Amino acid sequence: MHSRTTCFINSPEMPCLMNLQLEPGSESGQKLDRNEAVRHNWRYQVGTMARQSIGPDQFEGTWAVVSKVAHALVRAFLVALLVATPSLLLPETPSDTAQLVLVLAILASFMTFLEYYGRYPSIVEFRFAPPFNRLKFVGLALTVLLLTLILRGKANPTELTMFLTVLGNGLGEVIDFPYSPVRLMVLMMPADADAALIASVRTAAGLSYTISIVMMFVFLTYVRFLGWPLRNGAFNVWVNLPMFDPTGGGDVLHRLKRDAGLNIVLGTLLPFLIPAAIKAASDLINPVSIADSQTMIWTVTAWAFLPASMLMRGIAMSRIAEMIVEKRRRAHARAQAEAMQGA
Repeated sequence: MHSRTTCFINSPEMPCLMNLQLEPGSESGQKLDRNEAVRHNWRYQVGTMARQSIGPDQFEGTWAVVSKVAHALVRAFLVALLVATPSLLLPETPSDTAQLVLVLAILASFMTFLEYYGRYPSIVEFRFAPPFNRLKFVGLALTVLLLTLILRGKANPTELTMFLTVLGNGLGEVIDFPYSPVRLMVLMMPADADAALIASVRTAAGLSYTISIVMMFVFLTYVRFLGWPLRNGAFNVWVNLPMFDPTGGGDVLHRLKRDAGLNIVLGTLLPFLIPAAIKAASDLINPVSIADSQTMIWTVTAWAFLPASMLMRGIAMSRIAEMIVEKRRRAHARAQAEAMQGA
């Protein structure tokens, strides 16, 4: 029997390996050969398992990045399409207006992509608490699309545009009662305004205000009956409120309740204050003519959407304040129970 010891660097954990070379005919050599084969097989299996465990993790990490980029691109495209919708659907859009809208669409899509591609939000609130932002986007997109189709129907009428016009007229007449927001929008118009223009403003105001009310009540249903935001798992206050400074002074709970009340009050009053402010400003400056189709679309949409968005924010912050109160109550009760047990 001949033996030989060979040392070589295999890994930091196994710097030296003894390899016994025996004559093939000996019984001990056959046993050691079988043992060596078992060791080689074991090392191969361990290496394969390690590679298999690393491979899926790398694949999952790559897939997560690709999915994140894809979702951010989809959101950016939808925002750009929303901004460009009136210019794409309305006939005879001036070239200067189309170029300006293109720049705004690219800028809005780029900002949206950066916001949703980042790991943590910087501006968008409740990004990890759906469907808050999804409801807002759907309401805004639906308002812009329907108003655009109604105004497009004046030049190119179709069955859809005629149906939407009749629907908007009906909603505008129902909501157009004394001291209502729609009535104030109609009274905002100049005294010498054409009757057709006043009817268009009433139709657009009635339809957009109805959509904003429906959007707000759908979110309220999610909050009161579907357990928003806890229905999606744990809720992180600081991540979902990036503009809210927790170190701004005072109790966080008091500040949340104060901001919630302020948003609810402003959201309730803005539909009445905006037309009055525009009417007062028209006596001092020459406002942009609302007779332009795109001006009417964005003015009426902002008048209806911004107050509803503030109301939704107020409701959301009020809900978060309730969650913090409940969590503090449970923590206090737990501390009292532990103190009683310790005594």
